[in-house]
Amino acid sequence: MSKEGLHVPREKLSRDTLNKHYAITSIIEELEAVDWYRQRADDCDDAELKAILLHNAREELEHAAMVLEWLRRNDKEAHEQFEEYLFKDGSIMEHEEGASEKHGL
Repeated sequence: MSKEGLHVPREKLSRDTLNKHYAITSIIEELEAVDWYRQRADDCDDAELKAILLHNAREELEHAAMVLEWLRRNDKEAHEQFEEYLFKDGSIMEHEEGASEKHGL
């Protein structure tokens, strides 16, 4: 059970919760791979290998973005948070303060 990152028995979880769990763990894995490829590219002294590693990192980012979009489309709360905070100009923290005031928090 811990290998999958589930904190309660699988049989107690709805398919919806499991699918969202798969998406979240996939995003984590993809972003972890981006980090690993970038670190290896920084440490690599072969220009062609470095280019390949950075290409692979970009591919992993693409995968993460695709799963994030799936999550946005299938999780109302995620959609609301993404809509509130993503692709905004200016200070993230100033935006957060304004959003908190707007929602009475």
